[in-house]
Amino acid sequence: MLNIPQSLATELNLKPHQVQNALELLAEGATIPFIARYRKERTNEMNEVQLRDLSDRYTYLTELEERKSVILNAIAEQGKLTDELKAKITSCLQKTELEDLYLPYRPKRRTRATIAREKGLEPLAEFIKSLNAKNTVSPSLTEEAAKYISEQGVKTADEALKGAADILAEEVAEKAELRAYIREYLLDEGVFISRIKDDYPEGTTKFEMYRNYQMKVKNIAPHNMLALCRGETEKVLSFEITFDEDVVLSYLETQEIKTKVRTVRDFYQAMLKDAFNRLMKASLTGEVISEIKTYADIESIKTFEANLRELLLSAPAGMKPTLAIDPGFRTGCKVAVLDQTGKFLEYQAVFPHQAAEQRLKAAQTIKNLIEKYKIELIAIGNGTASRETEEFVDQLLQTTERKPIKVMVNESGASIYSASKVALEEFPDLDVTVRGAISIGRRLQDPLAELVKIDPKSIGVGQYQHDVDQKLLKKKLDETVESCVNYVGVDLNTASKELLTSVSGITGTVANNIVAYRNQHGAFKNRRQLLKVAKLGPKAFEQAAGFLRIRGGDNPLDNTAVHPESYPVVEAIASDLSVPLNQVTQIAEKLKKTNLKKYVTDTVGEPTLRDILSELEKPGRDPRAEFKYATFKEGIKEIRDLQVGMELEGIITNVANFGAFVDIGVHQDGLVHISQLTDRFVDDPKKVVKVGQVVKVQVLEVNEKLKRISLSMKAVKQ
Repeated sequence: MLNIPQSLATELNLKPHQVQNALELLAEGATIPFIARYRKERTNEMNEVQLRDLSDRYTYLTELEERKSVILNAIAEQGKLTDELKAKITSCLQKTELEDLYLPYRPKRRTRATIAREKGLEPLAEFIKSLNAKNTVSPSLTEEAAKYISEQGVKTADEALKGAADILAEEVAEKAELRAYIREYLLDEGVFISRIKDDYPEGTTKFEMYRNYQMKVKNIAPHNMLALCRGETEKVLSFEITFDEDVVLSYLETQEIKTKVRTVRDFYQAMLKDAFNRLMKASLTGEVISEIKTYADIESIKTFEANLRELLLSAPAGMKPTLAIDPGFRTGCKVAVLDQTGKFLEYQAVFPHQAAEQRLKAAQTIKNLIEKYKIELIAIGNGTASRETEEFVDQLLQTTERKPIKVMVNESGASIYSASKVALEEFPDLDVTVRGAISIGRRLQDPLAELVKIDPKSIGVGQYQHDVDQKLLKKKLDETVESCVNYVGVDLNTASKELLTSVSGITGTVANNIVAYRNQHGAFKNRRQLLKVAKLGPKAFEQAAGFLRIRGGDNPLDNTAVHPESYPVVEAIASDLSVPLNQVTQIAEKLKKTNLKKYVTDTVGEPTLRDILSELEKPGRDPRAEFKYATFKEGIKEIRDLQVGMELEGIITNVANFGAFVDIGVHQDGLVHISQLTDRFVDDPKKVVKVGQVVKVQVLEVNEKLKRISLSMKAVKQ
């Protein structure tokens, strides 16, 4: 059988000991963030991307080996397992190739070939096959076929020949090497074509570009493939793969016809045409569509992952007293006040967009809240009435002494959160509208801590997210959340159970127990206290401790990413340098001038020492970028206010394979097509822009009816 570690080392360009050690750590239950951060010596500093690729490929090859075992046993039980076939199966590296080899032996429903065999026509098929191997003059096929006329169901010689052809056609259709060649031909030379159905006149559907669409299979972009699939699912369009069938038939004839005898050649040509049209064409085109769709899924999910990562790692405005506003016209604006820890303090409903009296009352209410709670941040949701509310707040702030920073906050998914079980548990006595306002405010204070409470699919940064493989999507998005949370680190004394659940080694049950312990005993004073939490044993502590922070605790190292297992090394260094632990930055300064190698041990190598030095330079630092926000242009509140040529500031809300969507404050994101991102050629928008980035754009085109806005970044100096 396949030596999986060796195969992975070769395939992923890694050293065998890296693969072996990483697989051992994963088998022991270590998480990928933990291995990447705290086991660099074991893996030669493999990063998270390499570790996830290794893990995914290991899973694939392990499943492949298990499937090989099942197939080998099944064929052996039929008494048909030859040494040659066994060698082919055991050397397989792809599931498609393996299933092709198994196809002739797979149990199947009754087919035309099965029925022909039941009628005793297999000897006739073998006879014709033997004639194909010769170039000598052959006896009449009709005369030979007449010998098989019987009361068992073969009434004529023609019927016997058709039955024999059915048997041979099935044999041909199940040959792995033929299927592989045709599949590759379709991938290289096939063309996708699509048509909009007659029920949809021109200009009435969002799939208009696919009305008479043609694209080579190998060139189709992932988003185009997913759009075709969605259009077909919604019964708006149909699509298929077209190709030169004569080329395929010619190939089959070259491979299968050996004789020059005309009668046998004619029989084989007809049989091969039937084999292809009836047994191969639909299944192989289906497999190719499935392969392209799988690739499109993977690429789309990668884009979703990248967008989600940027969104989760958005710069926090900071834990400051915050006034959060969920805007509305008829139902009013929901106003929630949060303190510097994100704790909910007060709620008011105001109606600034109704009568003048109500507007004055709303202004006074908000002024009072700003002064009472010493508000430093104002978060305004970007939904209905957002620009009008922003304008109202701007006017109000001109009359206040205190001048909080006002920021428009993307509220995608806030309504999902506010009606969720998580929100209900967090705020059982509050209305859903109040919970929504609280979520908007907390997103501004710390996006990561708040967004982890929402299903990533509801955050609004995906591309055809409902059309891709949902199981793979969930897996990859969960990995992204885990990666981001552990990259930033978590405040053990303020984190919600949802945030704690994403920390390496902490399950939902343990997260609940941490919160319960905190509520009962007060704030954690040191990391070792975690071992007193129910169901949090030494293994979970090892995995989690380095990612949990305690501010102002017993040990200053508890507010760093230094793992407790490395504390003795830091303490030894501090002692050697005559620096107290509570002055860790001085340790870093002096350590720069010291030879790190003298502190290397069997478990702590230079990579870990470098990480420790880096951490001690800025203990407790937040690795996220500096906070920036967009300023929307005054007076531009609706799509009808836009004019071609306008230059605006906005914030990127989503990046797709074909460009980036930008919120410019008109309740409808504009699209910067990939060709308009920059003056140079761009093959991947993610290389140029990212979610949350503040950009300047110029309006190229506005279609108010279809709610489409075309923008350009290259026309404006960034």
